Amino acid sequence: MAAIPLDLLDRVRELERRVRELTGRANMRPALDQILHGDITIGEGGQLIAQTPEGVATFKVGQTPQGDWGVFVRRASGTRALTVGDDVLADDQMIRIWSRDKERPTPILMDDAFSDRFLGRPMLPMQLHPTQRQNTNQTAYQPAWWGSGPATHAVAELDLFTYANTGGGQVKVTMKPEGGTAVTVDEYDVPVGTWTNRFITQPMHDVEFMQWVEWTVEHRNKEAGRDIETRLYSALYRHTYTPDEAPRVPTRPPTTTATAQQGTGPAVSETPAEPKRLDSVRTTSGLRTIDD
Repeated sequence: MAAIPLDLLDRVRELERRVRELTGRANMRPALDQILHGDITIGEGGQLIAQTPEGVATFKVGQTPQGDWGVFVRRASGTRALTVGDDVLADDQMIRIWSRDKERPTPILMDDAFSDRFLGRPMLPMQLHPTQRQNTNQTAYQPAWWGSGPATHAVAELDLFTYANTGGGQVKVTMKPEGGTAVTVDEYDVPVGTWTNRFITQPMHDVEFMQWVEWTVEHRNKEAGRDIETRLYSALYRHTYTPDEAPRVPTRPPTTTATAQQGTGPAVSETPAEPKRLDSVRTTSGLRTIDD
C-alpha cells in the first residue's frame, strides 16, 4: 500500500477554504452608492430622479414626458425652486427661480421668454430725471426729462402726462443707443386745457444686453408765450408679453470657426468677442442742467 502524506487532510481542508473564498468573491457586487471614475449618461428619454421618502421628486434631469429636456429642482414641500426648461411648456428652455408660495408660485428671477439676450424678471426702473425745463414757454423742443443707463430688458415702457394751455403743444420721446444715432420713439400733439396721457411701449430694437441707452422726453408750445408741462408717472424696463414684442437682434460681426485638425475632433466655434464698451463717450448719468 502506497504511503499517504500525513498533511494531506490539512491540504484538502485549505483547498476547500480557498475555493469557498473565491466563490464568495465572484458573487459579490460593488456598492452602488458611489461613482469614483467615469461619467453617467442618461439619454433617449431617460431621467435621473432624487425623491424624498414621501415620494416628492426634489431633483430631476433629463427628458420630461412632454418631450422637453431640462433640470428641475423642487423643495421638500414639492414647490418649484429652480427650473431650466419647463415640465409644462415644451421647447421653452427658460431659466426660472420660483417663489415659495404654495398656492400661486411665480418666477421671481428669469430670462425673457421671447428674446434670447435679455433679462425677464425682476423688472427694473429706467433712469429718467426732470430738468429745469419740465415746464417751458418755448416753441422749440426743450428737454423735460432725461436719463441714461444700461438696457437690461427687451421692452421699455413710459407713462407720461402733459398739460398745455392756449395753442396746445407737442411731445417727442427719443432713445439713443451708445455709439448709435437717436431714434424717435414717439411724437404726438397735446390738446388745449387738459392733461394728456401717453403710454409708450418700445422694444429695444438693435440694442445689446447692458448696452447704455440715453432717453430724452422733449416738449414745446405751438404758440409763443404759452406754457407746457410734462410729468413722468413711470418708466421701466420689462420682459416681453408676446412674441411680437421681441426686439430685433443688432447686426453683429461674423464669428470665426477654428479649423479642424486631424485626430482632434470636429471644429469648434470660437467665443464671439464682447461688444466694445465706449466708456470715453458715455454721458454721465444723474441730474444735470441741459444747455446743449
